[in-house]
Amino acid sequence: MTIKVGDKLPEAKFRVMTADGVQVRGTDDIFKGKKVALFAVPGAYTGTCHKTHLPSIFLNAYAIKDKGVNTIAIVSVNDAFVMNAWKRDTDERDEAIFLADGNAEFTKAIGMELDASGNGLGIRSKRYSMVVEDGVVKKFNLEPAPGKVEVSGGDTLLGQL
Repeated sequence: MTIKVGDKLPEAKFRVMTADGVQVRGTDDIFKGKKVALFAVPGAYTGTCHKTHLPSIFLNAYAIKDKGVNTIAIVSVNDAFVMNAWKRDTDERDEAIFLADGNAEFTKAIGMELDASGNGLGIRSKRYSMVVEDGVVKKFNLEPAPGKVEVSGGDTLLGQL
């Protein structure tokens, strides 16, 4: 199954670092009753993700939230410790929740897995952004190539709100 506009997100578990350590959050915990801007990246600290995609999100974060978005979420097939370090290093104003999909459970459930094993990265996520309202996909922007941010950046999503 490949996720598309109008689909409800499947139930999956994410790991999120909190003051009490790693906590498990389900799809409903993140999306139920909320308008969420979800950004997926192939890998924390990787070139395009770190230098282009995340800055496009944080440069537009206030404006995105001003358009009625409750939560900005960033998901990657990385563990919670890496995602927490990446949040610490990039999210200076605490504007987003960083979701670790370490086993690619969510990524596979929505058909967005990317086999990057040829580059030694294993299974990762394709690069995309979406607007999700109460668990239902309202906007979906899939990058045609993982090394580009042409349709999945914060500026594009802001323009769709």
